[in-house]
Amino acid sequence: MRKWLYSTIAFTFVLTGCNDSGNEESEQQEETGYTVEDARGMKLTFDVPPETIISILPSNTEIIFALGQGDKVIGVSDTDVYPEEVTEIEVVAEYENPYVERMLELDPDLIIGYDYGSNEMAQLNDVGLPAFAIDSAQTMADIFEDIQTIADVLAVPEEGERLIAEMKAEFDKIAEAVADVEKRSVYFEISPSPDIWTLGAGTFQHEMLEIAGLENVFSDVEGWTSISDEEVVERNPELIYTTVNYTDDPLEDIRQRDGWSTIEAIQQDQLEQMPPDIMDRPGPRIAEATRVLAETAYPEAFE
Repeated sequence: MRKWLYSTIAFTFVLTGCNDSGNEESEQQEETGYTVEDARGMKLTFDVPPETIISILPSNTEIIFALGQGDKVIGVSDTDVYPEEVTEIEVVAEYENPYVERMLELDPDLIIGYDYGSNEMAQLNDVGLPAFAIDSAQTMADIFEDIQTIADVLAVPEEGERLIAEMKAEFDKIAEAVADVEKRSVYFEISPSPDIWTLGAGTFQHEMLEIAGLENVFSDVEGWTSISDEEVVERNPELIYTTVNYTDDPLEDIRQRDGWSTIEAIQQDQLEQMPPDIMDRPGPRIAEATRVLAETAYPEAFE
């Protein structure tokens, strides 16, 4: 494993060199080291960029691959599905259940996870593993920050800048395409009855809806929140989108709910099941997800 240690030094790159005056051609030796601080305030110092990485959250894995560093990933979680290459990588973690003994055997240079307030990451650090925690992203700005943080940890900051710029450019193209459409209202469901949840302001999915030219009928609530049937019926959305994929027929379940038959989206059969992997994961594919939202609502704007 590449040498690493905890340090109190702030994030820095250190370059040193020396000249050998005894030779006709002077040689300069260059040492490179850098220190990074994670969401918990834990600091890791690397002599050289990590060559072997374990990623225990799918969105982080997607970021690593989008940064061109996927060939360094030697372990993933049981929920990783993208890109296709991850299906060939060893599973070393379940949700809040890292396979600590196997990670010790693999001896990675870096383990990237999320700070959920649990002791998962501390558990790894306690046994001497180089665990680095990313903040759980709420907004698009958080996602961009996570991308750049991971790029910095992997010593490819320019790749982070490139990826963020590409995503923002795609958002601009989508917003331009729907600039003149008559906006439609949408209810976005992320958890089904009887415990219905939707998303409001302060979430990256709400921002995606806005870029796609859609009006979130729950824009007046904050974050991801539980709601009642009556609230949805009262707000009468023109469209209903859901990322629920773990019930037999999510769309039919919505259609058959008591009192929902008066909702315009149901009367006009404007219900769509959205792919959860790109809609719900705070990673680089949210730009793709936003295009799906816009093209589904306004296909004529993209002809």
